[in-house]
Amino acid sequence: MSHTPSLNIESPIEPLAARALQVAQRVHAIEPFHVMEVVKAASALARSGVDVISMSVGEPDFTATDLVAEAAVAAIRSGATQYTDALGLAPLREAIAAHYAGAYGIEVDPRRIVVTAGASAGLLLACAALVGVGDEVLMPDPCYPCNRHFVSAFGGAPVLVPSDAAQRYQLTALDVEQRWSERTRGVIVASPSNPTGTSMTGPQMQQMLAAVRARGGFAIVDEIYQGLSYDHAPVSALHFDADVITVNSFSKYFNMTGWRLGWLVVPELLVPVFEKLAQNLFICPSTIAQHAALACFHPDSIAIYEQRRREFQRRRDFLVPALRELGFQVPVMPDGAFYVYADISVLAHAASGDSAAFCLDVLAKTGVAIVPGADFGFAAPARHVRLSYATRLTRIEEAVERLGKLLGR
Repeated sequence: MSHTPSLNIESPIEPLAARALQVAQRVHAIEPFHVMEVVKAASALARSGVDVISMSVGEPDFTATDLVAEAAVAAIRSGATQYTDALGLAPLREAIAAHYAGAYGIEVDPRRIVVTAGASAGLLLACAALVGVGDEVLMPDPCYPCNRHFVSAFGGAPVLVPSDAAQRYQLTALDVEQRWSERTRGVIVASPSNPTGTSMTGPQMQQMLAAVRARGGFAIVDEIYQGLSYDHAPVSALHFDADVITVNSFSKYFNMTGWRLGWLVVPELLVPVFEKLAQNLFICPSTIAQHAALACFHPDSIAIYEQRRREFQRRRDFLVPALRELGFQVPVMPDGAFYVYADISVLAHAASGDSAAFCLDVLAKTGVAIVPGADFGFAAPARHVRLSYATRLTRIEEAVERLGKLLGR
């Protein structure tokens, strides 16, 4: 007669902490988001009954248009919820291509478009495809922190190049020429940028891309805030180089942050590479979000997005002069996104030279949540803070009034 062993409930599995499992080395190269410390403190303050004004997180206060929401519901009700092609729904790729032609005058073959689970998945795919162990990747400092972490996750070495207001906090052709080494494989830039809200000028972009191309490198250009440009028509890297890889998203201009949907435009020869990686890493982006996103390009939706873009500009046009009046240094006007990157070094209240302490003090004494520069690089982060104006104007006005009282202005 066979004997079926029973579980020994007297000897439970050893707890994870006692087993001392080692995490992969790559984890140690990835830092936590310092902004989350502010967010946690702000949440705790709000739960205690304090009226907190959030100017910390880069998330539009607007949400998806009615047409987009209705398209999502229609997809669910019709059963259009199963896996799609790893590259995305063909009609959505075609709609994105048509948007490039209509909005930017750029002809993009829909076959070059890879729909992704948010811009983050797009950046991960790009780094997985292009960054090898030990490869150096240049990027400006300050920049979006995840860019360097994505490179580190694939064994690469992010090289942050200090970039000041004179160069619009952007990487230049001269930077590429001076910092390129035998280990350098490419660059990652963003235009408009998080945290600075500044874009590369057309000549600046063209010259920088030419410098990278001359060295046989890749260029990944984050354009997720491209639709939120205020003082000029947006300039895509695709105007200058068909081999550039651009990253875009439905989160910012299209106000679909939690829907987790974005896209890449990649060189035609690399489409099979990205498809193979996407199949294995993600299977496909959210089918419901893809069907919903088709409604983003309806003229009625575009009209709403343009109205919202003008509202973001109105907020910027109030906030930047107001901050300068309070003593914040904003040496270059942000022309896109919804961020202001400000130097606090001349503020008496920030004399400690510690922007993290300054932000926590501001939160505790005014209920205004802003972000220290520590997340965004190593070029004087203790002197800088980032403020997001992705909240309604009346709240921004109240925040400025509270800051003014704290700073004695």
